[in-house]
Amino acid sequence: MDSKVHILDHPLLQHKLTILRDERTGVKEFREIVAEIATLECYEATRDLPLEDIEVKTPVASGTFKTLAGKKLAIVPILRAGLGMVDGILSLIPSAKVGHIGLYRDPETLEPVEYYCKMPGDIAERDVIVLDPMLATGGSAVAAIQFLKNYECKNIKLMNILAAPEGIEAVHKAHPDVDIYVAGVDEKLNDHGYIVPGLGDAGDRIFGTK
Repeated sequence: MDSKVHILDHPLLQHKLTILRDERTGVKEFREIVAEIATLECYEATRDLPLEDIEVKTPVASGTFKTLAGKKLAIVPILRAGLGMVDGILSLIPSAKVGHIGLYRDPETLEPVEYYCKMPGDIAERDVIVLDPMLATGGSAVAAIQFLKNYECKNIKLMNILAAPEGIEAVHKAHPDVDIYVAGVDEKLNDHGYIVPGLGDAGDRIFGTK
């Protein structure tokens, strides 16, 4: 697997991913676990955040300790399923700003169509993590990343819960500079563009729609 693909095989992630796959898992539990997986993935995706030293007085003594070096972060969920990952990341990084990209997949062409885009005013100055539970054909991710590059974003990462090899290949062909963080890579896509064995439609399962 390409060095730009980070498959996060922590036992907790793998256990939670299996619960998501189970067709018996209800909406409430599915939604909660998507957020929990996003939190765990965020821990890895932010491993390279820069640190700086500050002086702190503890109850015992003064000392020099590490703190985040003021690096600005934004998270950009791809609507609508990406919304399910937002709270999990904000629980770790509450100061992150949130942009939104609305895309839907044309059922005939399987190509992404944009219907909404709203970004923080300083998005170009921020490190950006794009959120979407499923990386299937890769069309939505490729389009979303290109939108962000059009906003002059320089440091972009993609965070998914589950990916197909076809989606990973599409993102890397279009955006070889973007790192992908994912909890699992499945076998293939079926004729309808769904990941196999996958977990179904993540948006429907998060929001209880069909």
